[in-house]
Amino acid sequence: MHAVEHFVVECPEPRGAESYDGIANTVLLDHNLIRVIRKFHVWVDPNVPVFIAAGVMQRITTLVRVGDFANVNPLEGKITLVLSNETYLAPMLKIFWQRFGQEKVEQADRFTVHLRGVPATAKEIEDIVVADPSEGVHRDLIYALKVIAPEGFRIRREKFSGDKFWFVASEDTLPDEVEELAKGLFKKMGEEMP
Repeated sequence: MHAVEHFVVECPEPRGAESYDGIANTVLLDHNLIRVIRKFHVWVDPNVPVFIAAGVMQRITTLVRVGDFANVNPLEGKITLVLSNETYLAPMLKIFWQRFGQEKVEQADRFTVHLRGVPATAKEIEDIVVADPSEGVHRDLIYALKVIAPEGFRIRREKFSGDKFWFVASEDTLPDEVEELAKGLFKKMGEEMP
């Protein structure tokens, strides 16, 4: 069972459909993409040969702010940040250096950062965005689709528009009706093609 609203893999050969269903599900799970995909439809026909995937992604709106992973404490002319997680330390330091200058940012250890003489309040520091998780999703999805597509299907075309995407791959040349084929998959999902 799939964790998305619509997950269908079609192939003229029933065993092929079953195999690619398993491959697609495994690859998307392994790349943590199941959580961001709402609808996903694949058509694979080794006789043409063509692989087409179309989908609709969930809205990803959660921005990561300094206050999400650090306690920001104003003390004695400086602001001390105590991090609960070092995952966002590097992007946070880069933003601080750009905004305030490296001379005002001191990293005591991997969980402690001091800001001295910065023109910002503790609340303003807490609200600084350090990561946007949606930025890497398109790149990760294209990589996953390349893995799912049959071996040797190196001629590709893809399109992202808003929360929708399609990806087509083939061995030799892409069929002339690539966009019409993708449009058909969107129709099967009850969606309009972007």
